Parts: sequence; structure tokens; C-alpha cells
Amino acid sequence: MNTSKNHRRGAAAFRVIPMIATAAALAAFAGGCSKKAAQQGQGGAPVTEVGVVTLKAEPVTLTKKLPGRTVAYRVAEVRARVNGIVQKRLFEEGATVREGQQLYQIDDAPYIAALESAKAALARAEASLSFARAQAGRYESLVKTNSISRQEYDNAQAQAKAAAADVEAGKAAVTNAQINLGYTKVYAPISGRIGKSEVTEGAYVQAGAATLLAVVQQLDPLYVDIVQPAGQVLKLAQDRSSGKLLPPEGGFGAATLYTADGQRYDRPGKLQFTDVTVQQSTSSVFVRAEFPNPPENGVYALLPGLFVRAEIIEGISPDAVLVPQQGVTRNAKGQPTTYVVGKNDKGQDVTELRVLTVDRTIGDKWLVTSGVKAGEQVIVENLLRIRQPGQPVKPVPAGQNSPGSLPIK
Repeated sequence: MNTSKNHRRGAAAFRVIPMIATAAALAAFAGGCSKKAAQQGQGGAPVTEVGVVTLKAEPVTLTKKLPGRTVAYRVAEVRARVNGIVQKRLFEEGATVREGQQLYQIDDAPYIAALESAKAALARAEASLSFARAQAGRYESLVKTNSISRQEYDNAQAQAKAAAADVEAGKAAVTNAQINLGYTKVYAPISGRIGKSEVTEGAYVQAGAATLLAVVQQLDPLYVDIVQPAGQVLKLAQDRSSGKLLPPEGGFGAATLYTADGQRYDRPGKLQFTDVTVQQSTSSVFVRAEFPNPPENGVYALLPGLFVRAEIIEGISPDAVLVPQQGVTRNAKGQPTTYVVGKNDKGQDVTELRVLTVDRTIGDKWLVTSGVKAGEQVIVENLLRIRQPGQPVKPVPAGQNSPGSLPIK
């Protein structure tokens, strides 16, 4: 009796064990399916892990590099102002001269003679004036007693006035002769670096032809003449007046110079003025900047005529949005595009393709004016795994070494 009961209990236990094992297997299978479903989006699409950068609005100083040429601060062409033979050259070519320094000596003998002749003519005129005044004085007393006619008295007065005019003309002739004599000594009109001499000793120079003798240029400071498109000038003025661009700490006038080989000039400059006339042939506006250019051991770092690039500060954009270049590509139309992380109607993270409007590059980023905004997440890693907009993704901060991703710089 007891043996039969034990046998029935063992059979029941034997049937329960497979049922428990089956339930465990089903639970494990269900758990695996749930885990796999968690790694897939709606409809079974795989979720791609992407590295993102969250955009933010920040103040950025905007600059612009423009082509230009260096120009001497002052240029003086030394020309002949009298006719004559050059007797001496009193400077060394390429040297620095000071204002008022004598540069040439032109033969002055004819002008010394002309001055002496003018002085003699003046002395003669002064003698004639003395005689005419004395005679007019005598005639004045005689006409009162009717000893001479009124006509004779009037003639004496006229002769005295004519003699006085001759004296003034003589004085002017003397002054003119002195000026011409002074022109035989040619002086530097400004201080600066003098170039080669255009004439040698023995050369005949003419005042009528204004013979060029030499050129003196002041190189410290130095001008840089910049060419800027007229459209940029107008837009820049509008942005500044509207407050879209704010002035930097030192104001809008700061400028930086770069030589043709890309080296930065170590002395800052400042803008002098912007022309108000647009060049019709190039639709550009002339802008002038000034840079210090002191000589070091007699050598100037900048010389007139150099091709340079001047960087000017346009202003500070207070709410600029910068997008890493790594996350920007171009579509078939050549438009810049980027993928951002958005939400679908079920609240899942998916890709959204945006067409951007970019202004310029700043370092390794694009300055974007439309297409994205601060707070959005731009995808910069695992872009090759994105096939189309609306693809489910799992955003992680860029640089966390997502599988197959490239770390952002």
C-alpha cells in the first residue's frame, strides 16, 4: 500500500521537472528578445550609436583678411626749380636724409649776377625816387605863389609816384633774384629714405621741364591700401548700426598685417579711413590702414609696394553658432548639410538632415547663420553609418570612442 503511493508521487514529480525547465527556457528566450528589442528601433530597425556635439550660442570675434599694398607715408619728388648745371650731389643714395638737408648744388653764378643787377636797379630807382620827391616838394611851394603852373606841379607829383613804383618793382626783382639764387641749393622737403639720384654732376636741369632729381619717402609709419568689396562694406555698416556686430574692446579700428609668405607682422595697426567712392571697374572700396615701421639697425621691415594681407576686426557676434566642420558635408547641389538628432512621432531619437547657411570658417568650425540653432545636437561621429533621415540613433557625447567613429578634434 505504501509502495504504490510512493510510486505515484515520484511519477508526478517526474512530470513537474520538465515543466519547470520549459518555463525557465521560455523566460530566458523572452529576456533575450527584450534585450534585442531594446537595441532596435520601432519596426526592428537597428539603432546606431553616434557622437554628437551640442551647439551653443557664444560671442565670437569676426575678422576679415583683405589684400592690400604697402604705400609710403609721405612721398616727395625733388625737382629742379631753376635752370642750370648740377655741380654737386651732397647725399649718399639710399641713405636717410632729414628735412632741410642740402641734396644738390646747381651752378649759382648766373643767379648771383642776376641778384646784383636787381640790387643795382633798385638803387637806381631809389635815387630817382629821392630826386622826384625833392622836386615835388619844391614845386609845391612854388605853385602856391603862382611861380609855376599847376600843370608843372602835377607832373612833378606824378614823377614822384612813378619813381616810388619803380622802387617797389626793384625790391620785387631783388626778392625774385634771391629766391632763384636759393633754388640753386636743393634741400630735402621731408625726412625719410632717399632713392637713387636721377641726375649726375654736370647734368643740365630745367625749371620748365621740372627735371626730377630724386625721390624721398617717409617709411615710418607706413600706409597699407586695402581693397574691400563694396557689398561687404555696406553689409558691415548695417550689421554694426543694427547691433548685430558689437565693437571689440579696442574699437573697430584695429588691424593686423600679414606678409606675402603668411608671416604676421608684430606691430598692430589702425584703420585711417574708408573711401566713399566705389571703383566701377572692380566694385570695390578703398580702405587705408596705418602701421608703425621703425627701422632696426637701419633696415625697415616693410617697404613700399609689397603685397600684403590686412586683417581687420569686423566686430563681435554676441550669439554666434559654430558647427564643427567634421559634421558638415555637401549635397548634390553643393549646399552644406548636417545631421542633427531629432525626435519622431513616438519620441525616439532619429536623424534629421538640415541644409545650412554658412558665413565663414573659424578655426575648424563653420559659422552658421541658419539651419541649426543653439541647443541642438549635431552628429559628428559615425556619419558613414547614417543611411537616410529618420534613422534611429543613440546619441552620445563626441569623443567617447563609439564603434567605428573618429574622435572629434
